[in-house]
Amino acid sequence: MSRALTDASVFGAPVNPVRAITFDVGGTLIEPWPSVGSIYAQVAARHGWKDLSVEALEQQFAAAWGGLKEFNHTRREWAEIVDASFRGLVSPPPSQTFFPELFSCFSEPQAWRVFEDVEPALDALASRGFKLGVISNWDERLQPLLGRLNLLGYFDVVVVSCDVGFPKPSRVIFEHAAEKFGLPPSAILHVGDSAEMDLRGAKTAGLQAVGLRRRPESHQQGQPARHITSLHELEALLAS
Repeated sequence: MSRALTDASVFGAPVNPVRAITFDVGGTLIEPWPSVGSIYAQVAARHGWKDLSVEALEQQFAAAWGGLKEFNHTRREWAEIVDASFRGLVSPPPSQTFFPELFSCFSEPQAWRVFEDVEPALDALASRGFKLGVISNWDERLQPLLGRLNLLGYFDVVVVSCDVGFPKPSRVIFEHAAEKFGLPPSAILHVGDSAEMDLRGAKTAGLQAVGLRRRPESHQQGQPARHITSLHELEALLAS
């Protein structure tokens, strides 16, 4: 690891050394598997809609998701996203037919893949005495899902937007996590893949932050030059 990546500017000149590390979940720890469109098509096929285009479902989901101005992860809002993803492909819309099964599907571990670097990184960080946590925009399905994916036991603190009532990038959700840790915000490092939701939100609340860019195409406007491309890099980044 180069000295540049361990420079204090990565974290915005921290007041305190890092004592706890929090993680975003979607895109940072786990991802839908094999893809959102594939899962949508599989569920639709069980209800008589065979051979739907996975590519079309992916594109329409991405358009619906990207067009959101705010999202509180309620069941009603998810039904609207799903209906938009299937628009023009099925009738009546999934909210009137198979949406309950689709919603339930994403609470199961089979619909997700844990990135290969996650458990080794969490093991290494925990062995060095760091407290670990999650700060995620999600709904009531997250904590049980983390348990089924054998990840929940790693975390001392799990903070989910549906419980706090304030999603990222609101500083409130990050401050809530700091209170649960019993630490000053500046002693916490947040890791996530969104420049807006994770990095800006964390820094606004006084946390340190580092961006995760798993794929070259995941670069976002406004994302800082300092970043990691794998969670394997975290231990060296934090080495004293």
